Amino acid sequence: MGSLVTKISPKSKMASSDVQNFIKGAISQDKVVVFSKSYCPYCDMAKEVFRKVKQPIKVYELNERDDGADIQENLAHITGFRTVPQVFINGKCVGGGSDVKALHSSGQLEPMLIG
Repeated sequence: MGSLVTKISPKSKMASSDVQNFIKGAISQDKVVVFSKSYCPYCDMAKEVFRKVKQPIKVYELNERDDGADIQENLAHITGFRTVPQVFINGKCVGGGSDVKALHSSGQLEPMLIG
């Protein structure tokens, strides 16, 4: 069985408007997008929840990208917070690792994945 996680290769540094366009494009192309850092336990928490519900996700590991800091800075302007992970479902930010875990525990996550 193939992996449910699709990792995206690093990109070169982009201008701010290009980064914002990249983020908007990324979150509109896939049902679940996670902006993550590979060493972050909260990022692992979010990714694990999606593995449990067998939901494919697109992961952007910001610490493995040349433009990761630019993406994180632009995410802060879009979402209002700078921490990772930043999880988007159907183009809408649902928060971070603890938020995704709480959505799953409360039974609210799966209906969001169907819509």
